[in-house]
Amino acid sequence: MELPDPPELSSAERKTLRGQAMNLKPAVMVGRQGPSKTVLEAVDAALSRDGLIKLRLEAPDKPTRKVWLHHIASTTGSTICGEVGHTASLFRPKPKP
Repeated sequence: MELPDPPELSSAERKTLRGQAMNLKPAVMVGRQGPSKTVLEAVDAALSRDGLIKLRLEAPDKPTRKVWLHHIASTTGSTICGEVGHTASLFRPKPKP
């Protein structure tokens, strides 16, 4: 699988996407074991389908959550739009049909 380059977003674009993500329910839940291959595939599928998704990260502490989130974003070729507590939003443009 060839990963797309993560989109470069301005702060205004990230702010708009964060606003849109507020109305979303988490598309993927990452359990205490962290981002497994299955979780990464689910995130990739959700990004391909929706473009903007919300994640719920059940990490034991904030530094671990940040590491997991950056790993998921780099693995899926997406950009982190925002994170609040255990919830984060990711964006990747939908592929053209």
